[in-house]
Amino acid sequence: PVQGPQWSEYLSCPVCRQEFEANKKPPVSLACGHTVCRPCLESLQRRQCPFDNTAIGVSSLAALPVNTALLQLIGSGEVPQRYRTLPPELQPEEVEPYRLALRCVEELAVQLKPSVSSALSRPMQRKLVTLLNCQLLEEEGRARGARAARSLGERSVTELILQHQNPQQLSANLWAAVRARGCQFLGPAMQEEVLKLVLLALEDGSPLSRKVLVMFVVQRLESHFPQASKTSIGHVVQLLYRASCFKVTKRDGDSSLMQLKEEFRTYDTLRREHDTQIVQIATEGGLRIAPDQWSSLLYGDSAHKSHMQSIMDKLQTPQSFGQSVQELVIALQRTGDPGGLASLRNQLDCLTGIDPSPESETPDWGQVTSSLLAAKAVVAGLVNFCSLMGHRRSGEGAAGHVARYKTSLCRDLATHGSCPDRKSTRLNSSHLCNL
Repeated sequence: PVQGPQWSEYLSCPVCRQEFEANKKPPVSLACGHTVCRPCLESLQRRQCPFDNTAIGVSSLAALPVNTALLQLIGSGEVPQRYRTLPPELQPEEVEPYRLALRCVEELAVQLKPSVSSALSRPMQRKLVTLLNCQLLEEEGRARGARAARSLGERSVTELILQHQNPQQLSANLWAAVRARGCQFLGPAMQEEVLKLVLLALEDGSPLSRKVLVMFVVQRLESHFPQASKTSIGHVVQLLYRASCFKVTKRDGDSSLMQLKEEFRTYDTLRREHDTQIVQIATEGGLRIAPDQWSSLLYGDSAHKSHMQSIMDKLQTPQSFGQSVQELVIALQRTGDPGGLASLRNQLDCLTGIDPSPESETPDWGQVTSSLLAAKAVVAGLVNFCSLMGHRRSGEGAAGHVARYKTSLCRDLATHGSCPDRKSTRLNSSHLCNL
């Protein structure tokens, strides 16, 4: 999977490919969220974005203000005072809200400075960049800004929940949730082979009974995975059934016939639907797992983070944010809230109230400023909490350090038939150990 661009790439003009610079190439953001340097903007043949053709709604291109938040990330000098001039397009009653909103965005931009940004994950950095590129002068830009503020809050809550989970119990809790649904995950290597064999049996569209399909997979696996059983493979088939990958034809007095739906007759599409089902089960079970952890759990590597992030994004609903806030509240009650995060409840409620749909009504200035103030407080809370937890762990020594983990089938168990962590002499296909 292709990794997303580093946030620092947004400090260059996408038209001329040269870095933004305060005097010769100051950045100017458009209502659509794209940012170009002033010379490239003034050379446009049409009054529209050069990337998506969105019309530029101000009276003149010169009226568009320089993006002072991005300028703060370039060099170490102060933003030139001439860029602090208020845009002439503003109405008198808009002046103070505009100043307040702009100040919030500039203060959020500081979190991206190299000396500070180590506390922020790549997803948080990308969401911050999205907010920084919003043009607050135009209605569409303000609507984007409010939605970007909500997205920042949502991601902050997810990361705070992750911080409050015990990583050593995470995989056990996940597979327990999957088994509770009558499904199973067999470990990265074996699971991949099972899915490929299901595809081999059904990719031509032929109908098979569940029993025949399961026996076909078990027999093909026998030489490399002798631990495969009809029960374990049947549980994997059940997972695909829950994911609606099959078209089922019932037969009187006999078992039903299963056909693989045409849209799932490639490994990539079948695997994506399989992974989506596991993520959904985890989410419904109250588990929050980071993309890199998902990559380790499901693939035994770190190369599938983007794939897992896209699945997680697709499963988000407008209600997900509010549910996550409730889960965070419960986690804080359980841990005693060492970072004082409960004080952010009002700001989080403000952000959950923002409609994330691009088709929603344009927010007024009051809603825009309140959302930006809330986002600033929540991001600061996340950064402070990460700093607090990092300090505590660094002071605990090696015994207190919670290492990032990668899971796979236990090598000792697979090679020697026993595991030092469990006094087991039988190879259990669902057993996952820390490497």
